[in-house]
Amino acid sequence: MRYHSYLNSAKKIIELNKGDEPFSLFLKKHFAANKKYGSKDRKQITALCYNFYRLGKALPGVSVEEKIITATFLCEQSANDFLAFHKPEWNDLIAKSPDEKIAFIDFDIEKIFPWADQLSDSIDLHSFFSSFFCQPDLFLRIRPGKKSIIIKKLQDAGLNYSIPAGDCIALPNASKLDTIIELDKEAVIQDLNSQKVLDVLKKENLAGVDEVLTVWDCCAASGGKSILAYDILNGKMDLAVSDIRQSILSNLEKRFLSAGIKKYRSFIADLSDTGSLLSVAHHRLIICDAPCTGSGTWGRTPEQLYFFKEEMIDNYAYKQRKIVANVIPLLEKDGMLIYITCSVFKKENEAMVNFIKEQFHLQLVQMELLKGYDKKADTMFIAAFLKK
Repeated sequence: MRYHSYLNSAKKIIELNKGDEPFSLFLKKHFAANKKYGSKDRKQITALCYNFYRLGKALPGVSVEEKIITATFLCEQSANDFLAFHKPEWNDLIAKSPDEKIAFIDFDIEKIFPWADQLSDSIDLHSFFSSFFCQPDLFLRIRPGKKSIIIKKLQDAGLNYSIPAGDCIALPNASKLDTIIELDKEAVIQDLNSQKVLDVLKKENLAGVDEVLTVWDCCAASGGKSILAYDILNGKMDLAVSDIRQSILSNLEKRFLSAGIKKYRSFIADLSDTGSLLSVAHHRLIICDAPCTGSGTWGRTPEQLYFFKEEMIDNYAYKQRKIVANVIPLLEKDGMLIYITCSVFKKENEAMVNFIKEQFHLQLVQMELLKGYDKKADTMFIAAFLKK
Protein backbone atom coordinates (compact mmCIF):
# COMPACT_ATOMS: atom_id res chain seq x y z
CA MET A 1 0.00 0.00 0.00
CA ARG A 2 2.89 2.37 0.74
CA TYR A 3 4.01 2.42 -2.89
CA HIS A 4 0.47 3.10 -4.08
CA SER A 5 0.44 6.00 -1.64
CA TYR A 6 3.77 7.33 -2.93
CA LEU A 7 2.48 7.21 -6.49
CA ASN A 8 -0.78 8.95 -5.61
CA SER A 9 0.99 11.63 -3.56
CA ALA A 10 3.43 12.37 -6.40
CA LYS A 11 0.57 12.53 -8.87
CA LYS A 12 -1.32 15.00 -6.66
CA ILE A 13 1.72 17.25 -6.30
CA ILE A 14 2.37 17.23 -10.05
CA GLU A 15 -1.25 18.10 -10.79
CA LEU A 16 -1.20 20.94 -8.24
CA ASN A 17 2.05 22.44 -9.49
CA LYS A 18 1.47 25.05 -12.22
CA GLY A 19 5.11 26.00 -12.70
CA ASP A 20 4.73 29.48 -11.23
CA GLU A 21 7.73 29.10 -8.90
CA PRO A 22 10.79 26.84 -8.55
CA PHE A 23 9.61 23.31 -7.87
CA SER A 24 11.90 23.00 -4.85
CA LEU A 25 10.07 25.94 -3.25
CA PHE A 26 6.66 24.54 -4.21
CA LEU A 27 7.56 21.20 -2.62
CA LYS A 28 8.78 22.85 0.54
CA LYS A 29 5.47 24.68 0.94
CA HIS A 30 3.46 21.56 0.13
CA PHE A 31 5.21 19.39 2.70
CA ALA A 32 4.98 22.17 5.30
CA ALA A 33 1.21 22.23 4.81
CA ASN A 34 0.95 18.42 4.85
CA LYS A 35 2.93 17.26 7.84
CA LYS A 36 1.81 13.62 7.61
CA TYR A 37 4.88 12.79 5.53
CA GLY A 38 8.02 11.54 7.27
CA SER A 39 11.50 12.32 5.95
CA LYS A 40 11.72 8.99 4.10
CA ASP A 41 8.32 9.59 2.52
CA ARG A 42 9.28 13.09 1.42
CA LYS A 43 12.50 11.85 -0.13
CA GLN A 44 10.73 9.12 -2.12
CA ILE A 45 7.89 11.36 -3.31
CA THR A 46 10.32 14.12 -4.27
CA ALA A 47 12.38 11.68 -6.36
CA LEU A 48 9.25 10.45 -8.17
CA CYS A 49 8.20 14.01 -9.01
CA TYR A 50 11.60 15.01 -10.32
CA ASN A 51 11.79 11.82 -12.38
CA PHE A 52 8.44 12.74 -13.93
CA TYR A 53 9.67 16.19 -14.96
CA ARG A 54 12.88 14.71 -16.43
CA LEU A 55 10.84 13.23 -19.27
CA GLY A 56 9.91 16.75 -20.35
CA LYS A 57 7.39 16.78 -23.18
CA ALA A 58 7.55 13.01 -23.81
CA LEU A 59 4.56 10.66 -23.40
CA PRO A 60 1.88 13.38 -23.73
CA GLY A 61 -0.96 10.87 -23.98
CA VAL A 62 0.13 8.73 -21.05
CA SER A 63 -1.36 9.03 -17.57
CA VAL A 64 0.63 10.80 -14.87
CA GLU A 65 0.94 7.52 -12.94
CA GLU A 66 2.36 5.62 -15.91
CA LYS A 67 4.71 8.44 -16.75
CA ILE A 68 6.05 8.47 -13.18
CA ILE A 69 6.70 4.71 -13.34
CA THR A 70 8.36 4.98 -16.77
CA ALA A 71 10.48 7.91 -15.61
CA THR A 72 11.61 6.00 -12.53
CA PHE A 73 12.77 3.13 -14.75
CA LEU A 74 14.71 5.45 -17.06
CA CYS A 75 16.17 7.76 -14.42
CA GLU A 76 17.18 5.35 -11.64
CA GLN A 77 20.25 3.12 -11.84
CA SER A 78 19.68 0.66 -8.99
CA ALA A 79 16.83 -1.66 -8.05
CA ASN A 80 14.22 -0.07 -5.81
CA ASP A 81 11.13 -1.18 -3.93
CA PHE A 82 8.84 1.29 -5.71
CA LEU A 83 9.57 -0.15 -9.15
CA ALA A 84 9.62 -3.70 -7.79
CA PHE A 85 6.04 -3.15 -6.62
CA HIS A 86 4.69 -1.49 -9.77
CA LYS A 87 6.83 -3.03 -12.54
CA PRO A 88 8.95 -5.93 -11.22
CA GLU A 89 10.02 -6.97 -14.72
CA TRP A 90 11.45 -3.47 -15.27
CA ASN A 91 13.13 -3.45 -11.89
CA ASP A 92 15.15 -6.49 -12.97
CA LEU A 93 16.59 -4.42 -15.84
CA ILE A 94 17.21 -1.20 -13.89
CA ALA A 95 21.02 -1.46 -14.12
CA LYS A 96 20.98 -1.57 -17.93
CA SER A 97 22.35 1.40 -19.86
CA PRO A 98 19.95 4.24 -20.74
CA ASP A 99 20.03 3.22 -24.40
CA GLU A 100 19.16 -0.37 -23.53
CA LYS A 101 16.26 0.71 -21.35
CA ILE A 102 15.00 3.12 -24.01
CA ALA A 103 15.03 0.32 -26.58
CA PHE A 104 13.35 -2.14 -24.21
CA ILE A 105 10.28 0.05 -23.65
CA ASP A 106 10.38 1.60 -27.16
CA PHE A 107 10.65 5.13 -25.72
CA ASP A 108 11.04 8.04 -28.17
CA ILE A 109 13.81 10.06 -26.52
CA GLU A 110 13.51 12.94 -29.00
CA LYS A 111 10.10 13.81 -27.57
CA ILE A 112 11.71 14.93 -24.30
CA PHE A 113 13.02 18.12 -25.91
CA PRO A 114 10.98 19.00 -29.02
CA TRP A 115 13.01 22.09 -30.00
CA ALA A 116 16.00 20.34 -31.57
CA ASP A 117 15.92 22.71 -34.56
CA GLN A 118 16.52 25.64 -32.18
CA LEU A 119 19.66 24.18 -30.59
CA SER A 120 23.20 25.39 -31.16
CA ASP A 121 24.66 23.38 -34.04
CA SER A 122 27.50 21.75 -32.10
CA ILE A 123 25.24 19.92 -29.65
CA ASP A 124 25.12 16.14 -29.90
CA LEU A 125 21.38 15.55 -29.78
CA HIS A 126 21.28 12.03 -28.37
CA SER A 127 23.78 12.79 -25.60
CA PHE A 128 21.93 16.00 -24.76
CA PHE A 129 18.52 14.31 -24.58
CA SER A 130 19.92 11.43 -22.50
CA SER A 131 21.45 13.86 -20.00
CA PHE A 132 18.00 14.70 -18.65
CA PHE A 133 17.78 11.25 -17.06
CA CYS A 134 20.29 12.14 -14.34
CA GLN A 135 20.85 14.93 -11.84
CA PRO A 136 24.04 16.96 -12.48
CA ASP A 137 26.80 16.95 -9.90
CA LEU A 138 27.50 19.62 -7.32
CA PHE A 139 30.66 21.55 -8.13
CA LEU A 140 32.98 23.60 -5.95
CA ARG A 141 35.54 26.12 -7.16
CA ILE A 142 38.41 26.24 -4.72
CA ARG A 143 39.56 29.77 -4.04
CA PRO A 144 43.26 30.70 -4.30
CA GLY A 145 45.47 29.12 -1.64
CA LYS A 146 42.68 26.97 -0.17
CA LYS A 147 43.08 23.67 -2.03
CA SER A 148 44.86 21.65 0.66
CA ILE A 149 42.40 22.94 3.27
CA ILE A 150 39.36 21.95 1.21
CA ILE A 151 40.72 18.50 0.32
CA LYS A 152 41.46 17.72 3.97
CA LYS A 153 38.03 18.88 5.11
CA LEU A 154 36.27 16.77 2.50
CA GLN A 155 38.37 13.72 3.38
CA ASP A 156 37.81 14.20 7.10
CA ALA A 157 34.06 14.40 6.47
CA GLY A 158 34.18 11.16 4.46
CA LEU A 159 32.64 12.72 1.36
CA ASN A 160 33.07 11.15 -2.05
CA TYR A 161 34.54 13.62 -4.52
CA SER A 162 36.57 13.88 -7.70
CA ILE A 163 38.75 16.61 -9.21
CA PRO A 164 37.71 17.12 -12.88
CA ALA A 165 39.97 20.17 -13.23
CA GLY A 166 42.70 21.89 -11.24
CA ASP A 167 40.67 23.84 -8.68
CA CYS A 168 37.30 22.21 -9.34
CA ILE A 169 35.72 19.61 -7.06
CA ALA A 170 32.77 17.43 -8.13
CA LEU A 171 30.51 15.90 -5.49
CA PRO A 172 27.15 14.09 -5.47
CA ASN A 173 24.40 16.66 -5.75
CA ALA A 174 22.93 15.96 -2.32
CA SER A 175 26.22 16.65 -0.50
CA LYS A 176 25.81 18.91 2.55
CA LEU A 177 28.71 21.35 2.80
CA ASP A 178 27.53 24.16 5.09
CA THR A 179 29.08 22.65 8.21
CA ILE A 180 32.19 21.34 6.48
CA ILE A 181 33.70 24.27 4.62
CA GLU A 182 33.40 28.05 4.77
CA LEU A 183 31.41 28.72 1.63
CA ASP A 184 32.52 31.70 -0.48
CA LYS A 185 35.56 32.20 1.75
CA GLU A 186 37.30 28.89 1.03
CA ALA A 187 35.33 27.65 -1.95
CA VAL A 188 32.40 28.75 -4.08
CA ILE A 189 29.53 26.53 -5.18
CA GLN A 190 29.80 27.04 -8.92
CA ASP A 191 29.10 24.76 -11.84
CA LEU A 192 32.01 23.20 -13.73
CA ASN A 193 31.44 25.30 -16.85
CA SER A 194 30.49 28.44 -14.96
CA GLN A 195 34.02 28.26 -13.55
CA LYS A 196 35.40 28.52 -17.12
CA VAL A 197 33.46 31.47 -18.52
CA LEU A 198 36.16 34.03 -17.64
CA ASP A 199 39.16 31.97 -18.78
CA VAL A 200 39.48 34.39 -21.68
CA LEU A 201 40.89 36.90 -19.19
CA LYS A 202 43.89 34.61 -18.78
CA LYS A 203 44.26 33.99 -22.52
CA GLU A 204 44.13 37.70 -23.34
CA ASN A 205 46.57 38.38 -20.49
CA LEU A 206 44.21 40.69 -18.65
CA ALA A 207 44.93 38.64 -15.54
CA GLY A 208 48.59 39.60 -15.71
CA VAL A 209 48.37 43.36 -16.11
CA ASP A 210 49.65 45.64 -13.39
CA GLU A 211 46.86 48.20 -13.69
CA VAL A 212 43.61 48.06 -11.78
CA LEU A 213 40.83 47.21 -14.25
CA THR A 214 37.47 48.89 -14.12
CA VAL A 215 34.99 46.00 -14.12
CA TRP A 216 31.21 46.08 -14.36
CA ASP A 217 29.29 42.88 -13.67
CA CYS A 218 26.08 44.24 -15.11
CA CYS A 219 23.76 41.25 -14.48
CA ALA A 220 25.45 40.32 -11.24
CA ALA A 221 22.73 38.23 -9.57
CA SER A 222 24.34 36.69 -6.47
CA GLY A 223 27.86 37.66 -7.56
CA GLY A 224 29.45 34.36 -8.54
CA LYS A 225 31.07 35.77 -11.70
CA SER A 226 32.37 38.79 -9.76
CA ILE A 227 34.07 36.54 -7.21
CA LEU A 228 35.55 34.52 -10.08
CA ALA A 229 36.86 37.70 -11.74
CA TYR A 230 38.28 38.87 -8.40
CA ASP A 231 40.26 35.65 -8.05
CA ILE A 232 41.50 35.62 -11.66
CA LEU A 233 42.56 39.28 -11.50
CA ASN A 234 44.15 38.85 -8.06
CA GLY A 235 41.82 41.49 -6.68
CA LYS A 236 43.17 44.16 -9.08
CA MET A 237 39.84 45.58 -10.14
CA ASP A 238 37.63 48.55 -9.49
CA LEU A 239 34.34 46.65 -9.33
CA ALA A 240 30.78 47.76 -9.98
CA VAL A 241 27.86 45.35 -9.78
CA SER A 242 24.26 45.85 -10.79
CA ASP A 243 21.04 43.89 -10.98
CA ILE A 244 17.37 44.71 -11.45
CA ARG A 245 16.43 43.32 -8.03
CA GLN A 246 17.43 44.75 -4.66
CA SER A 247 16.82 41.39 -2.96
CA ILE A 248 19.43 39.79 -5.18
CA LEU A 249 21.96 42.53 -4.45
CA SER A 250 21.35 42.05 -0.72
CA ASN A 251 22.31 38.40 -1.09
CA LEU A 252 25.35 39.46 -3.12
CA GLU A 253 26.49 41.72 -0.30
CA LYS A 254 26.45 38.80 2.14
CA ARG A 255 28.45 36.64 -0.26
CA PHE A 256 31.00 39.40 -0.90
CA LEU A 257 31.45 39.79 2.87
CA SER A 258 32.28 36.09 3.17
CA ALA A 259 34.49 36.24 0.05
CA GLY A 260 36.51 39.17 1.39
CA ILE A 261 35.47 41.60 -1.35
CA LYS A 262 35.12 44.96 0.36
CA LYS A 263 35.64 47.61 -2.29
CA TYR A 264 32.85 47.70 -4.84
CA ARG A 265 29.83 49.74 -5.89
CA SER A 266 26.40 48.19 -6.25
CA PHE A 267 23.29 49.71 -7.80
CA ILE A 268 19.91 48.71 -9.16
CA ALA A 269 19.63 48.95 -12.94
CA ASP A 270 17.16 47.86 -15.57
CA LEU A 271 19.57 47.24 -18.43
CA SER A 272 16.78 47.30 -20.99
CA ASP A 273 16.09 50.94 -20.04
CA THR A 274 18.73 53.44 -21.13
CA GLY A 275 17.39 55.93 -18.61
CA SER A 276 18.61 53.84 -15.67
CA LEU A 277 22.17 53.85 -17.05
CA LEU A 278 22.72 57.58 -17.52
CA SER A 279 25.08 57.86 -14.55
CA VAL A 280 27.04 54.64 -15.23
CA ALA A 281 30.72 55.19 -16.03
CA HIS A 282 32.69 53.51 -18.82
CA HIS A 283 34.49 50.28 -17.96
CA ARG A 284 37.45 48.33 -19.31
CA LEU A 285 35.70 45.01 -18.74
CA ILE A 286 31.95 44.38 -18.84
CA ILE A 287 30.66 40.96 -17.81
CA CYS A 288 27.15 40.42 -19.14
CA ASP A 289 25.70 37.15 -17.81
CA ALA A 290 22.46 37.83 -19.64
CA PRO A 291 18.98 36.77 -18.55
CA CYS A 292 18.14 33.70 -20.62
CA THR A 293 15.94 30.63 -20.87
CA GLY A 294 18.33 28.77 -18.57
CA SER A 295 17.96 25.77 -20.88
CA GLY A 296 21.52 24.65 -20.23
CA THR A 297 20.63 24.11 -16.57
CA TRP A 298 17.37 22.20 -16.96
CA GLY A 299 19.06 19.01 -15.79
CA ARG A 300 19.01 20.65 -12.34
CA THR A 301 15.52 22.10 -12.69
CA PRO A 302 13.66 19.71 -15.02
CA GLU A 303 10.30 21.27 -14.18
CA GLN A 304 11.38 24.17 -16.41
CA LEU A 305 11.79 21.74 -19.29
CA TYR A 306 8.27 20.46 -18.67
CA PHE A 307 6.60 23.89 -18.51
CA PHE A 308 8.68 25.66 -21.17
CA LYS A 309 6.97 27.30 -24.16
CA GLU A 310 8.87 27.89 -27.40
CA GLU A 311 7.90 31.56 -27.71
CA MET A 312 10.04 32.26 -24.65
CA ILE A 313 13.16 31.86 -26.80
CA ASP A 314 12.27 34.91 -28.88
CA ASN A 315 11.24 36.83 -25.76
CA TYR A 316 14.64 36.32 -24.17
CA ALA A 317 16.54 36.99 -27.40
CA TYR A 318 14.72 40.33 -27.73
CA LYS A 319 15.60 41.24 -24.13
CA GLN A 320 19.24 40.26 -24.68
CA ARG A 321 19.55 42.48 -27.75
CA LYS A 322 18.22 45.44 -25.78
CA ILE A 323 20.62 44.78 -22.92
CA VAL A 324 23.78 44.50 -25.01
CA ALA A 325 22.73 47.52 -27.08
CA ASN A 326 22.60 49.56 -23.87
CA VAL A 327 25.76 48.31 -22.17
CA ILE A 328 28.17 48.27 -25.15
CA PRO A 329 28.29 52.10 -25.37
CA LEU A 330 29.64 52.00 -21.79
CA LEU A 331 32.63 49.88 -22.83
CA GLU A 332 35.97 51.69 -22.99
CA LYS A 333 38.09 51.70 -26.15
CA ASP A 334 40.23 48.55 -26.13
CA GLY A 335 37.87 47.19 -23.49
CA MET A 336 36.38 43.71 -23.41
CA LEU A 337 32.76 42.57 -23.30
CA ILE A 338 32.14 39.01 -22.12
CA TYR A 339 28.66 37.82 -23.06
CA ILE A 340 27.45 34.73 -21.19
CA THR A 341 24.31 32.60 -21.15
CA CYS A 342 23.37 29.25 -19.66
CA SER A 343 21.32 28.51 -22.78
CA VAL A 344 21.54 25.86 -25.49
CA PHE A 345 19.47 27.85 -28.01
CA LYS A 346 21.26 29.42 -30.99
CA LYS A 347 19.04 32.53 -30.93
CA GLU A 348 20.43 33.37 -27.48
CA ASN A 349 23.98 32.37 -28.38
CA GLU A 350 25.44 32.39 -31.91
CA ALA A 351 22.72 34.67 -33.26
CA MET A 352 23.51 37.18 -30.51
CA VAL A 353 27.18 37.09 -31.50
CA ASN A 354 26.24 37.94 -35.08
CA PHE A 355 24.01 40.77 -33.82
CA ILE A 356 26.83 42.26 -31.75
CA LYS A 357 29.37 41.99 -34.57
CA GLU A 358 27.04 43.49 -37.19
CA GLN A 359 25.51 46.26 -35.11
CA PHE A 360 28.50 47.36 -33.01
CA HIS A 361 31.50 46.13 -35.02
CA LEU A 362 33.22 44.62 -32.02
CA GLN A 363 36.05 42.16 -32.61
CA LEU A 364 35.18 38.61 -31.61
CA VAL A 365 38.14 37.03 -29.79
CA GLN A 366 36.47 33.89 -28.42
CA MET A 367 33.19 32.04 -28.83
CA GLU A 368 32.52 28.70 -27.20
CA LEU A 369 29.66 26.48 -26.18
CA LEU A 370 30.85 24.86 -22.95
CA LYS A 371 29.10 21.50 -23.09
CA GLY A 372 28.08 20.06 -19.76
CA TYR A 373 25.54 17.44 -20.77
CA ASP A 374 28.28 14.79 -21.07
CA LYS A 375 29.94 15.79 -17.78
CA LYS A 376 26.95 15.91 -15.38
CA ALA A 377 27.27 19.70 -15.51
CA ASP A 378 25.48 22.71 -16.96
CA THR A 379 25.94 23.85 -20.56
CA MET A 380 27.11 27.46 -20.89
CA PHE A 381 27.87 29.81 -23.76
CA ILE A 382 30.54 32.50 -23.80
CA ALA A 383 31.55 35.09 -26.36
CA ALA A 384 34.27 37.67 -25.74
CA PHE A 385 34.65 40.87 -27.80
CA LEU A 386 37.16 43.71 -27.95
CA LYS A 387 36.19 47.29 -28.75
CA LYS A 388 38.77 48.69 -31.16
